[in-house]
Amino acid sequence: MKELAWDKTLSVEVPEIDEDHRRLVDLYNILSHAVAERESDEYIAAVTDELIACTLWHFRHEERLMLKHGYDGLAEHRAEHEELIASAKDLQQKLKAQDKAVSSQEVEFLERWLVGHIYGADMQMGAYLSQAM
Repeated sequence: MKELAWDKTLSVEVPEIDEDHRRLVDLYNILSHAVAERESDEYIAAVTDELIACTLWHFRHEERLMLKHGYDGLAEHRAEHEELIASAKDLQQKLKAQDKAVSSQEVEFLERWLVGHIYGADMQMGAYLSQAM
């Protein structure tokens, strides 16, 4: 499994958001290692649940900052958050219904959406917030 490394390319130049993103990267890496090392299904499910819960909290944190500082792209950014949340919850429900753990392909999906969101919408938001805050 690929491990994500936090580096300057993932920074959105807003320290509190970067801190959240570091935590999400850490959780992603814990999950990736757990799947690669064939940890128990219960452990992998617990890490998946924690990653999703932290992601939900983080999205609300970003949205609060965007509201506070009058970010014009809030509606579009929030819509992307809702799409990502729906995808994550669908994955979580599928895993629970099938009583199985996350596969390596699903870990790769989570990586793509985490990194893709940071490089896309979050970089735009960060450029605005780093000036507004």
